[in-house]
Amino acid sequence: MSTAKGPLKGRAARLGRLMPSGPSTAARTPFVLLVVVLLGGGLISLLLLNSALNQGSFQLNELKNRTTELTDEQQALQRDVDDYAAPDALERRARELGMVPGGSPAFLGPDGKVLGRPSAAPFPVPSPTPTASPGQPTGAGAPAGAPVTAGAESTGAGGPTGAAGAAPTTAATGPAPTAPATAPTTSGR
Repeated sequence: MSTAKGPLKGRAARLGRLMPSGPSTAARTPFVLLVVVLLGGGLISLLLLNSALNQGSFQLNELKNRTTELTDEQQALQRDVDDYAAPDALERRARELGMVPGGSPAFLGPDGKVLGRPSAAPFPVPSPTPTASPGQPTGAGAPAGAPVTAGAESTGAGGPTGAAGAAPTTAATGPAPTAPATAPTTSGR
């Protein structure tokens, strides 16, 4: 095949007009730079977007862990509340405070009529172990929870001094409680 450098005919002529021959690299340089800048900017923006998403996922993970901790704490507190609200725990705490179960309550009907017969609450039995009042002196040789004897004073050796042959007596912890004359009626709560 011989290659002749003459004018092009037909299809080759049309293609030759679309693709100019000659030094055209100067015209392509801005386009190539634009494509490189766009690709570089796209890659940098993808990198920044990926970093922001990773940071968000770390914060989300920390918030999930904190939520789990707070949920565990809330459940522990709810268990404590349930333990304190249990009937046996309420009864024990009430007895520690000196409360006694109430008697039979009386109810008022809508017409003002009294329904039932109220009864007094039982009188509480005093505790078997008396404790010293803050105003009473305690002996130097006696432990803090031991009862104080009336008329006894301590010496350096810890022995009592006083009238010879007198037997020491235990002091009362306070005035004897008295029973209420009538028990108040309750509303049934």
